[in-house]
Amino acid sequence: MLRFLAFATAVISPWAQAAERHFDFSQAKLNETPPGFRSTVSGEGKPGEWKIVEDELPPTLAPANTTSSVTTRRQVLAQLSGTAADEHFPLLVFESEIFDDFTLTTRFKTVAGAVEQMAGIAFRFQDERNYYVVRASSLGNTFRFYKFVDGIRSAPVGPEIEIPKGVWHELAVECRGNQIHCLLNGKQVIPALTDSSFTEGKIGFWTKSDSVCYFADTRIVYTPRETLAIRLVRETVEKHPRLIGVNLFGRKGEQGELQVIASTDPAELDKPAGQYEQDAVARDVAYYGKEEGKAIVSLPLHDRNGDAVAAVRLTMKSFPGQTEQNAVIRAKPIAREMEKRFRAAKDLTQ
Repeated sequence: MLRFLAFATAVISPWAQAAERHFDFSQAKLNETPPGFRSTVSGEGKPGEWKIVEDELPPTLAPANTTSSVTTRRQVLAQLSGTAADEHFPLLVFESEIFDDFTLTTRFKTVAGAVEQMAGIAFRFQDERNYYVVRASSLGNTFRFYKFVDGIRSAPVGPEIEIPKGVWHELAVECRGNQIHCLLNGKQVIPALTDSSFTEGKIGFWTKSDSVCYFADTRIVYTPRETLAIRLVRETVEKHPRLIGVNLFGRKGEQGELQVIASTDPAELDKPAGQYEQDAVARDVAYYGKEEGKAIVSLPLHDRNGDAVAAVRLTMKSFPGQTEQNAVIRAKPIAREMEKRFRAAKDLTQ
């Protein structure tokens, strides 16, 4: 069954050697958890209360540990729960990406807490019992790194250093292989670390006990992992030079929404699938569209059981006399080549 429609144009871009994400909380809704993150807890107790709030921030070029006379009111991420348990570590984990080598920077401010006043970043996060963390404490005046392995916390590494409450600071962490560097306000106050417990994982915001703290201006520069989906798109374009663009749609996690998981246009990554791609998977049908000089075909992709679990949108150079039928005939062998490379939907994103 075919449907007629018009698609947005996809543009071929060189395959990036590095990528960058900026968590722009100004686009999130006030008093809600930002989309793309999962609130959880390590240790004991309930997950934290992560919400978007407004606060005054000095400009990013101002010294990170001083109060600037010039500030702007902006939306920031806040952890507001006041659960005062010692082994209580609220986490807000970014679910859409796994990172191996990266550099992350974020601004943070400790706001309140009777038992603790800590703000940190969890990284190479496997699950709530296995991850690294670097955190700053205003109450204890310490900047420390440690790891959780099977729920057991290692001995902390790092100095005693004054970290005033109510002031914006900058925290940075860099991972290259098994080398880890942790910086506070631009200075490497913890010696370079070597640890091979975790080679990749997710990242997340982290606090302890009843700490109330804010985060802003979070940026991560990283080497993209080439998932099977990314490899399939790259190899498909190399093999079929008449293709103008390729978008591959799948789910990140069993309950995730259908979204772009690989594309010749990096700007398309993580965008939700349109109604036609959703239909291609849900109803196991093909869609055809055309624009000037282009033929666009969306097709379902099937797992080894024959179930439609993903979709591919192929934008091809058209030719005189191009019809719906021959466009689909051109596209189907390409989709079949992709299907032979995976057994289950999860293979595409691992």
